[in-house]
Amino acid sequence: MKIRALTLAGFGPYRHEQRVDFTHFDDAGLFLITGKTGAGKSSILDAICFALYGSIPRFDGTQAQLRSDHCEPEDPSFVELEFTVGGVDYTVRRVPEYLRPKKNGSGTTKQAHDASLSRAGEVIAAKPVDVAHELAEIVSLTKDQFLQVVLLAQNRFQQFLLAKNDDRQSVLRTLFGSERFEKIEVALDERRKTVQAELATADGALDQQVEHAVRLLELDEAPTAPDSEWFAGALADLAVRLVAATRESDAADEQFAVADLEHRALLDLAALQRRRDTAATTIAALDDGATEVAGHRLELDAARRAAPVAPLIDARDRAQTALDRATDRASRARAVYEPDGTPLDEAVEAYAATLGTLADVLAEENTLPALDGRISELAASSDTAAVALAAAIERSAALPAELDELGQRATHAASRAARSADAADTVSRTTTALKSAQQAAELEPLLELHRLAEREASSAHTRAAVDLDDLLERRLGGFAGELAENLVAGEPCAVCGSTSHPRPAEHSETPVTADDIDAARDRLAAARTAMDDAHSTANETASRLTDARARADGRNVDELDEALAAASEALRGARSAVDELAAIEAERTRVRGEIEALDAQLDHLRENQRAVASSLTETTSRRDAILARTTKHRGDAESVSARVAELETRLAAARALLAAEADAANKAEALEHASAALAAQLEEQAFDGVDAANEARRDPAEIARLETRIREHDEARATAQATLDEPGIAAAPDGPVAVDPARAAKEAAFEARDRARDTTAVLSRRVTQFEQLVVAVSAQRDATAQRRLEFEQLRQLASVVRGEEPNTRRMRLETYVLAAQLEQIVTAANSRLRTMSAGRYTLEHDDALQYRNTKSGLGLAIRDEHTGRTRATHSLSGGETFLASLALALGLAEVVTNQTGAITLDTLFIDEGFGSLDGETLEIAMSTLDGLREGGRTIGLISHVEAMKEQIPAKLRITVSPTGDSSIAESYEAG
Repeated sequence: MKIRALTLAGFGPYRHEQRVDFTHFDDAGLFLITGKTGAGKSSILDAICFALYGSIPRFDGTQAQLRSDHCEPEDPSFVELEFTVGGVDYTVRRVPEYLRPKKNGSGTTKQAHDASLSRAGEVIAAKPVDVAHELAEIVSLTKDQFLQVVLLAQNRFQQFLLAKNDDRQSVLRTLFGSERFEKIEVALDERRKTVQAELATADGALDQQVEHAVRLLELDEAPTAPDSEWFAGALADLAVRLVAATRESDAADEQFAVADLEHRALLDLAALQRRRDTAATTIAALDDGATEVAGHRLELDAARRAAPVAPLIDARDRAQTALDRATDRASRARAVYEPDGTPLDEAVEAYAATLGTLADVLAEENTLPALDGRISELAASSDTAAVALAAAIERSAALPAELDELGQRATHAASRAARSADAADTVSRTTTALKSAQQAAELEPLLELHRLAEREASSAHTRAAVDLDDLLERRLGGFAGELAENLVAGEPCAVCGSTSHPRPAEHSETPVTADDIDAARDRLAAARTAMDDAHSTANETASRLTDARARADGRNVDELDEALAAASEALRGARSAVDELAAIEAERTRVRGEIEALDAQLDHLRENQRAVASSLTETTSRRDAILARTTKHRGDAESVSARVAELETRLAAARALLAAEADAANKAEALEHASAALAAQLEEQAFDGVDAANEARRDPAEIARLETRIREHDEARATAQATLDEPGIAAAPDGPVAVDPARAAKEAAFEARDRARDTTAVLSRRVTQFEQLVVAVSAQRDATAQRRLEFEQLRQLASVVRGEEPNTRRMRLETYVLAAQLEQIVTAANSRLRTMSAGRYTLEHDDALQYRNTKSGLGLAIRDEHTGRTRATHSLSGGETFLASLALALGLAEVVTNQTGAITLDTLFIDEGFGSLDGETLEIAMSTLDGLREGGRTIGLISHVEAMKEQIPAKLRITVSPTGDSSIAESYEAG
């Protein structure tokens, strides 16, 4: 993988677009990224990481911090990286998430994270998720791997050298993807727990089955560990009890059948006697009521003959009532109508003809009130139109003068509003500078405190290293005393083998224990971490102070407060003029519109006045013509409507009298017909008159009641006689039958039979359940035997994988795999460390057991060939630590690159760390880095060391402008 070029804008300290073409450094092979603290050197590496992975180590998960604080709202933010993998050129472009102005309207909106990827100029992915997927296939390195093998970030690559066993495992797991071995460990343990739970469940089920067996057998207590023979014997006992119960049940069934047959025979005989007595009683009672039934028969006959006469009586009565009513109506109609000598039918025709001629005149008379109202409305409208026309003419004459005055005011306000943009820009720039000055004032005392803390942390680290070396020396010196303490007379020495010990060594001072060494190492590691943190904090504060002073343009807070007050006052005046100008322009627009509207309104008012006058004249003429016609046709009446009402009253009275007289004649004829029909029917049914027929009449319900009583009497006597005639009843004895003793015998036999059946059923169910239980217990025991063997195998395997007994090295499976990777990394690192340290130092992989059950397998130690001793990596000086860390980082990069197998690394960046080296060691480190250029590799370094600036002619210079943003320039001159 070769990084060819980087283009960025609105990113970190870079507001404007910057482009770096790394191919310009191909011939040199080694270039230096230089600039003052906080200028943006590390931001170049951040941009490369962001382009490839969408995040950077310093601000993981917070893209909003990537956009430059120097950007104006409209400025773009993006990073574009050009690189080559396997001879194919790629370009990836990313836009971080930030707030930008809305395209339509005021306010801001969120610019979402965006990305695109091109291959040889052709876009192959246009969404962040698709770009990430494609890059994962192309680069074949995760972000953490990339930061370990390509971007060796500030203070980052020393962490791997000085890390504890657990922290180093986390790094190696990320780089080599060994988490799958941890998943295997978890899966094995989960499998062990699952099988263990299954066995517990199976044992619980077996206990429940034994309890069930005890209940079936009705035992007082459960047997101890019952086996298959116990279950078989218990089942045989149950079967014997079932055979005996079955025999008892069959005998009880036979006894019950005999008792039931005897009881039923006696019940049947008693029933015949009861039927015979009931029938004799019924016949005697019916014969006593025979006279009453004969009267009912005569009453029913008369009612049936009166049935056809009744409707004719009712018809004659209705006809008489109708005639009486018709005669009454005719009399009342004669009283209302006043005859004038004209026959009644001719008078009706005359009245109707006259009403027909008055219909049209009556309709016109009804319109007169509306016409009078309309005339009044039109007269009022004419007056209103005249007033409106006069007011419109007056307003139209006054508007041109108002428009001229507004024009003069607009010119004056526009002159003042033109200064608004400049005033706003001045306020914005002054506000930004004031914030920076305030930040600088806060950072100055803070920087002094951080520098003091940095010096104190460095001194503490030096003291901790000296203490550890002293303890190690004392520990080595005290080994002879410890051996002497364990010598026993007559037994061989563990060192020389001699059985005589003439002069055992003695402790020259208080002995140093392994716990003392561990405690000193922990103190040194803590001091080292505190020193690195203090150094990083002080540098960051210094960078922030420099940036703040630059953004404040060298002015202090008081000066900027005064400048901001003046600029704000000017801005308020300009914005007031803008608002005033907008109000004036709105008023001018309104006046122009009013002039145009008045011109149209004047035409409309004049036309409306003419139309109202014409309508008034026309309506008045129409009303006068209608008055003349109504006066002619009303006669002596007050109006046409009064005359029509009089004629309609006389017409209605005449028609009513004519109809009443005709109806009375019809009703008299109907009465005559009804009377004749009634007389004929009375004679046919043998009734002397209407009164006799009415007396015999019965309603249908009464007739039905008479028929029912007669029928029930006849049927009851016939049924009772038939019962007495039956042969069985005649042969029945007269005395009562004794049924109770037979019933008691049957009930006793029934209870005995049910008890026997219940006992047999219970035993049968118990035998069936016990047989099923025996089968289930046998099957479960067979199944759990195999599972118990499997559980023991899983338990031992899981313990070994977790680093527990019988694993004597206490090394987990994942640690064992990573230890092999670490051995390769140490081998690759030592090939460079020997050269950089002139053969003095080599790294060693330490997989020995650790103290106090600490995890083992991934330890690192440093061997000093000058002393022939191996010691902790924390004991190295600052320069030695850098060389060992650099060698380890390069070895790690080599191993990771070889194992990814997909790419070669032609570009490498190293950020800081060279300041801790003396001149000779720096030369060795530079020589090592110079050797990395073999094969066309390009190395980029970030450093403040002056000697490196002199030795490396190819440079990227980062400069900070007076406004605080940075720019990048290429340089090829030494120094």
